[in-house]
Amino acid sequence: MHWRNYPVSALLSVLLFAACKKEEPGPYTPDPLDEQLEAALLEAAQGKGLAYFRLPAPDAFDAIPQDPRNPLTAEKVELGKLLFHETGIALNPRNPAGAGAYSCASCHFASAGFQAGRHQGIGEGGEGFGLNGEGRRRDENFSVIDLDVQAIRTPSAMNGAYQEAMVWNGQFGAAGPNAGTEYAWVPGSKPEVNHLGFHGLESQAIEGLDIHRLVTDETSLESLGYKEYFNQAFPEMPEQERYSRVTAGLAIAAYERTLVSDEAPFQKWLSGEKEALSSLEKEGAILFFGKAQCNSCHTGPALNSMEFYALGMGDLFDCPEETFQTPVDAPTDLGRGGFTGRPEEIYQFKVPQLYNLKDSPFYGHGASFRSIRDVVVYKNRAIPENPDVPAARLAEGFIPLGLSDQEIDAITAFLENGLHDPNLRRYEPAALPSGLCFPNNDPQSRVDLGCE
Repeated sequence: MHWRNYPVSALLSVLLFAACKKEEPGPYTPDPLDEQLEAALLEAAQGKGLAYFRLPAPDAFDAIPQDPRNPLTAEKVELGKLLFHETGIALNPRNPAGAGAYSCASCHFASAGFQAGRHQGIGEGGEGFGLNGEGRRRDENFSVIDLDVQAIRTPSAMNGAYQEAMVWNGQFGAAGPNAGTEYAWVPGSKPEVNHLGFHGLESQAIEGLDIHRLVTDETSLESLGYKEYFNQAFPEMPEQERYSRVTAGLAIAAYERTLVSDEAPFQKWLSGEKEALSSLEKEGAILFFGKAQCNSCHTGPALNSMEFYALGMGDLFDCPEETFQTPVDAPTDLGRGGFTGRPEEIYQFKVPQLYNLKDSPFYGHGASFRSIRDVVVYKNRAIPENPDVPAARLAEGFIPLGLSDQEIDAITAFLENGLHDPNLRRYEPAALPSGLCFPNNDPQSRVDLGCE
């Protein structure tokens, strides 16, 4: 029968079926780059195998590094997730207009890779959000002195379980590199919290609640609907100690330990999905773990380390954008030495983790780079940009690498895309017990975030 003789309805069915039918992907063609990358990784792992670079699933608590005094539980992590985003606990603001308007997540939110979406994070005193935090600005009703800002770029909270000491100078945490720094934990200083004996994430979270004036007493928590969450998270703790800044900090730290970028293409490649990385990204990874020697500092599951180096990068006060509370003599600009007081550690900053960097386009402790490629070029040239850093202080490994433009492009592709987990919003709560907007709750943010 000629096709003209078929009923119109039958012809339409055939055409629709043909249009909707998708070709099944063919079998994966073996790529020689996979063998090269595996060889580079095995050499870089120094006998620990490919598993050395794998991140666990966020609910694989037994596989996530943790403080033995703060074991992970589902109830504790859930409480921490809520508190981390809760704007309702901002109950002790410098300016009454800041009450209930900001949270931990104001400067560490998921869509920005748990960084701020701008060169300098603003907690209290900021207004607006924009599309990804870039629209946050100083509320004109706040004086500069009332702004809740830091004189250094907001570090990422991603993969913090692999850091024993926190922030750029590593001042938070009683273990690891901070053993022997007890002399610097002086009364009234931020590192005084280390006397509690917790690891970095726990110490930072406990102190951060105080620094940012977030209130977690029993009365406040009960009014916001959190008391039962604390009961479930800390059932073994005496009730008179259960609702406090310490327990709130422990819950927040527990949540932060589960912020892992395990859905990034590189992690999928490590788990056997060889097509997860493009050929260019594989070439970049081979260079990263080989010729470029990036892994000499960036290693392990989070591609970081607990080392501190001086690379001569610029400080936040040098930014072309407006900054607040960034004096030229800020102690934070001295890096590790500003905390320890050791002359040999001045201008040294902690090696950061490398996942989800492209979610917030500001790099270096002073946000002096605006693209990942710029950072790779800087490392390749090894010409310091900060005149305040003496040549004698620069890291021995800060030397020209001799990479071509094509090699720089390949490394950039690996860092931008191969290490990008596209699903970090899974770490956000669906809603808060208070019902308030997050990560910010000021009037303009509520509009920008669609909370109105």
